[in-house]
Amino acid sequence: MAFLESTKKFNVISPINQLGYGVTGLNIIKSLLSNGHDVSLFVLGQLQADPKLHDFLKDCFESSRMPDFDAPCLRIWHQHDMSEWVGSGEKIGFPIFELNKFTPQEMHHLKHPDKLFVCSQWAKGILLEQLGDSIKEENIYVIPLGVDRSIFRESISSRPTTTFINIGKWEIRKGHDILIEAFNRAFTKDDNVELWMMCDNPFHTDEQNFEWERKYRGSGLGEKVRIIPRQDSQQEVYNIMSQVDCGVFPSRAEGWNLELLEMLACGKHVIATDYSGHTEFCNKENARLVEVSELEDAKDGIWFHGQGQWANIGDKEIDQIAKHMKEIHKLKQSDELNINQAGIDTSKEYSWDNTVAKILEAL
Repeated sequence: MAFLESTKKFNVISPINQLGYGVTGLNIIKSLLSNGHDVSLFVLGQLQADPKLHDFLKDCFESSRMPDFDAPCLRIWHQHDMSEWVGSGEKIGFPIFELNKFTPQEMHHLKHPDKLFVCSQWAKGILLEQLGDSIKEENIYVIPLGVDRSIFRESISSRPTTTFINIGKWEIRKGHDILIEAFNRAFTKDDNVELWMMCDNPFHTDEQNFEWERKYRGSGLGEKVRIIPRQDSQQEVYNIMSQVDCGVFPSRAEGWNLELLEMLACGKHVIATDYSGHTEFCNKENARLVEVSELEDAKDGIWFHGQGQWANIGDKEIDQIAKHMKEIHKLKQSDELNINQAGIDTSKEYSWDNTVAKILEAL
C-alpha cells in the first residue's frame, strides 16, 4: 500500500512500554518516522522502552517542546479517558477495548474525538451499536494493528518437548483460570509436555502475581509449568517464542492480541477462542479455534464488574482446548508438526507500515 507523498505532522499521545498500548504506540511512531513524517510525542505514564530506541524517540520529545498546534492529535489510550489533547487540530481517539458495552463514562468520552480508530470490524460494530446517532459511521475507521516481521520471523523449535506458551498479563479475562485446567485435562505426568507462562501483571501487587503462579505450580502438572518473567524488548519476546510449538490463548475477550499475531508471524500453531477483536485476523485456516456458544456478564472482581459481556468458557470449551492441545502434542511427538504457513501468510497482511498507511488514508 503506497503512502501519501506529502509529509505530515502528528501530535501523538501514547504510553511507551511493553504492554499493548505501549507497543502499539511505539510501532506506529516508528513507522511514521521511517516514512518521513514528523511526530511530537507526549508519553502517558512512565517511559519503559529498550534503551536502543531512546535515540529516535529523543527527536519526538524535542519536537514536543514546540509542537504544531494545528496538527492532528492521535490519542492511543483507553476509552474512559479521552479528555486531554494537544493543540486545536483534529482529535483522533484510538481505544482498544474488549467488551461489547460501554459504561456511561466511556460513552461520554467516546463522543468527544472528531474521529475514532478501532482495530477490527468487531469493534466498529460495537461502537455503532452503543453510540448510535452520537457518532457518524464515516468518522469510525478500522485500523488493524501490525507485527514487526523483521523481529517475529519463521522459526521451528528444536526442543523434543512439546512446548505450549501463553503471553498476556494474569487476568480472568485472558482465561488464565481455565488454561491450567485444560492443560491438566489434556496430559499426564508421563507426557513430554511443558506449559510456559509469561504473564506478569504490572498492575497487580506481588502477592496477586504470586497467587496466580501458585495456582499453576500447585496444580497436578505443576512440575511441567515454567513461569517466565516479562521481557524488556520485542526481540527478547521473540527469543522465547522461537523455542515453543504452540500458543494457547483461551481469552474471554480481546481488543486485538498482539502476541497471537506475533505467534502466527513466527509460523507457530495457535489455539484461540472464536470471539472478539482477534477474529479480525484469526480464523479456522490459521488457528485451532475454540467455539463459543454464549456470552456471560464480564466479572472478575477487579477490573470488570458486569458492565459488558464476554465469552462464556465452560466445560465444553475447556474440553475443546484440551483436545486441541493433545492434537498438537501428538503431531509434535510423531515429527509431523509442520510450520503454520497459513499463519505466516496472514501476518504478511498486517505490517505496521500498513497500519500507518490506513491512518494516513483516514486523514
